[in-house]
Amino acid sequence: MGGYYCLFHFLLFCFLLGIHGSHSMNQTCNPTDLEALLAFSNGLDWKGGRVVGWGPNDTVCCSWTGVSCEFGRVIRLDLSNRSLHGVISSAITLLDSLMTLNLSRNSLHGQLPEGLGQLGRLRILDLSMNALSGMFQASEGGFPAIEVVNVSCNQFMGPHLVFPDAMNLTVLDISSNGFSGVINSTALCITPVRVLQFSGNEFTGEVPAGFGRCRMLTDLSIGGSGLTGNLPSDLYTISRLKKLSLQENQLSGSLSENLGNFSQLMHIDLSYNMLSGVIPDVFGALKRLEFLNLATNLLSGTLPASLSSCPMLRVINLRNNSLSGEIAIDFNMLPRLNVLDAGTNSLSGHIPPGLMWCTELRTLNLARNKLDGEIPESFKNLRSLSSVSLAGNGFSNLSSALRILQHLPKLISLVLTKNFRGGETMPMDGLSGFKSLQVLVLANCALSGTIQPWLQGLESLRVLDISWNKLNGMIPPWLGNLNNLFYIDLSNNSFSGELPESFTRMNSLTSSTYSIEHASTEDFPFFFKKSSTDKGLQYNYVGGFPPVLILSSNSLVGPVLPGLGHLVQLHVLDLSRNNFSGRIPDELSNMSSLEVLNFAHNDLNGSIPSSLSKLSFLSQFDVSYNNLTGDIPTDFGIARLLLGEGNSMISVSMPGTIGYMAPECASLGKASRKTDVFSYGIMLLEVFTRKRPTCAIFIGDLSLRQWVVEVFPGELVHVVDNQLLKDSSYGHRLEEFLVPTFEIGLLCSHESPDQRMTMRDVVVRLNKIKKEYVSGQKKMSREVQTSN
Repeated sequence: MGGYYCLFHFLLFCFLLGIHGSHSMNQTCNPTDLEALLAFSNGLDWKGGRVVGWGPNDTVCCSWTGVSCEFGRVIRLDLSNRSLHGVISSAITLLDSLMTLNLSRNSLHGQLPEGLGQLGRLRILDLSMNALSGMFQASEGGFPAIEVVNVSCNQFMGPHLVFPDAMNLTVLDISSNGFSGVINSTALCITPVRVLQFSGNEFTGEVPAGFGRCRMLTDLSIGGSGLTGNLPSDLYTISRLKKLSLQENQLSGSLSENLGNFSQLMHIDLSYNMLSGVIPDVFGALKRLEFLNLATNLLSGTLPASLSSCPMLRVINLRNNSLSGEIAIDFNMLPRLNVLDAGTNSLSGHIPPGLMWCTELRTLNLARNKLDGEIPESFKNLRSLSSVSLAGNGFSNLSSALRILQHLPKLISLVLTKNFRGGETMPMDGLSGFKSLQVLVLANCALSGTIQPWLQGLESLRVLDISWNKLNGMIPPWLGNLNNLFYIDLSNNSFSGELPESFTRMNSLTSSTYSIEHASTEDFPFFFKKSSTDKGLQYNYVGGFPPVLILSSNSLVGPVLPGLGHLVQLHVLDLSRNNFSGRIPDELSNMSSLEVLNFAHNDLNGSIPSSLSKLSFLSQFDVSYNNLTGDIPTDFGIARLLLGEGNSMISVSMPGTIGYMAPECASLGKASRKTDVFSYGIMLLEVFTRKRPTCAIFIGDLSLRQWVVEVFPGELVHVVDNQLLKDSSYGHRLEEFLVPTFEIGLLCSHESPDQRMTMRDVVVRLNKIKKEYVSGQKKMSREVQTSN
């Protein structure tokens, strides 16, 4: 997770590098410095040497790429992001006038040369985003002039760095390494340090007392490092602190009232710990606070009313705690709020009408609480709102809610599952908005009536779930004409009539070139409550939904349409528990992506087409309780199925490793091709995070997959392996490379077998990622060569 800190401080280091030294193109180069530079270059492999562009026949080294001189002596060496490969030669220590050394964002490896600390004038050392390893300790008297040190995103190990003789040290970033042991706050606070970035290491013990002596400290980050225990009392005495990040540890105890001492605090992240007790109502003193994240702890009590006194607040995330009471925050005082996430608590009462004043609000999650009443009319003013989840509450008057929410021009996701359960009907008229809406979920709301024509105006709609209601009538043909729709769940209603032919021509499910990408939503949980008893499903982005057509448990009649074979992108076809009749069409064997095919409890007759064995990715096949004859095809690729009375997959005793084993295999002993897909997904996440699923940080409900889910897609740098960050293109290609790769891992490792990818699709996506990545690398290489 320390990658975030690497990227966050990169601009800071660039600025600091720029104010030290000067570049004199025509100065004569000191012979010793010349030899040292050539020796350094020779220590690189051929690829690195070529990129540097230095030549032994050119003695004016002050004009070389990345070299700056003063009076003929090299004072600055900046070769960041130059695709350097190899080790750092000990000759670098001969540059005794060097003030700045920046070798960041390369592919350097091995240990640091001895004597580096003897560079008595060195002020700035940036070795971040490489693959350097071994111990790194400042010997007595070493680095006497050092001010800024960034060795983040490497593989250093052993006790963390301290610089006892560096009286001017202000920035120390060692995040995303393998430093271990206890944190020595006493040694760290000898210097006037301002920034301590220690996240993503392997420390033990508690957050030590002693940081209170770091009087100049403005940034303390030790997230994801295995820390335990309570927060020390002297931590609250650091009056200059602007950022405190201790997330993803095992901290316990309660938050002190002294939290109000942080008058300069702008960012606090204590999420994913085991903090308990109430949240101190002391935010009136934190006037500069912009970011508050206390999600996934054991906090109780009410929302602090003093949050109203933080006019700079942009993010409030209190999700997954045990908070109760009403939302007693004066939102009129929070005009900059972008994200309000208080989902999965026990909040009660109404949504405050004053929320209308948060005109910059983009994400609102109040799902899984005990709220009631109606959606305030004032919601019309939230013109920036893009994602809304109010699922699992007790709201009423769906017609009013939709008439209000349709006025939000940027609304992409609307999840209202398990509300409006007082016998309401599907709204019939007065709705013409929702032009940007991609996700609409009205499941388990006890709605009656029919599918209304206003839905056909939702041309951007990609996900529609109105399951577990009391809807009736015929399925309108225009529903199959919504070009972007790929997830349709109309199950557990009372729909009748035949399935419209338009469903055999759905553009998003018939075209092999159609791309199901995630929408531009942030870390936003879509909770689907499928029944009154289950826990539901969660998706964090639109691309996480599999292409499905689920029409089970209705009263549909007529034949199974042969044209359904055109739906080559469909993963799940569930027509079970209806009144379909006739034969199973041979054409269904063309549904090359199909993973689940369920025709159980219908009136089908004839024989099961042997051609269905062509469905090589099929992992669940159920045709029980029909009037079918003949043999059942069992060669569905390498998936092994037994279609007995319960038509379930074969139950076997399957060896596996805890953490890699699919839930259904671990709990029920049920194996299929999908269990292998799950294991592959977990291994993919392990490769890209360098965290095993059995890592000690994954306790309770926090697993490797959940750890990734919580930061996907916007903040993957929190979890990505620092070795990947050494790639010179990483910072510019996050969306093109890391996001789709992690997306594959998450889809493959979904808890539900029905929602996992097929390996066929995995191969297709990986090849696409590889092609785009290689193309980008070649382009960047050409740009680097041109600049040299």
